[in-house]
Amino acid sequence: MLGNDYEGQHCSVARALELIGERWTLLVIREVLYGRRKFSEMQKTLGVARNVLTNRLQRLVDEGILERRPYSEKPERYEYFLTQKGLDLWPTLVALMFWGDKHMPLEGGPPARLVHKGECGGLVNDRRICERCGKELEVREARAEISSVLERQLEEAGVS
Repeated sequence: MLGNDYEGQHCSVARALELIGERWTLLVIREVLYGRRKFSEMQKTLGVARNVLTNRLQRLVDEGILERRPYSEKPERYEYFLTQKGLDLWPTLVALMFWGDKHMPLEGGPPARLVHKGECGGLVNDRRICERCGKELEVREARAEISSVLERQLEEAGVS
């Protein structure tokens, strides 16, 4: 099994990858950004093994990227929310999303697009700027809209 450290590498990219470069980690963060905050929702959407998801969530909580909040006492259940440290990863996820759409396009088009929240509703570009009003956006000012193709796939998988 590959390790998750980059011993001897003295750079910020290597240090960041030690945490967010683990398999599934950025996808877990994406799920929380999309509003799927419960373990069961993430597990169903991602299809990741429960033990792997448990480990990733715990590491993200331990590192201050996610915060765990109870939503049920019996049985005890939690939702996960991004902390400011986690929200600061939004530009990274936006860049990866647009890079993937450009260089590894899917048949039927991108699975999701970013939209400026509120009255504007314009599309958000890869620089996180609303194409309708020109405003440079922060994470809380945008939302993801999934494509009809992805919507159907999620419905077929029993995820809404």
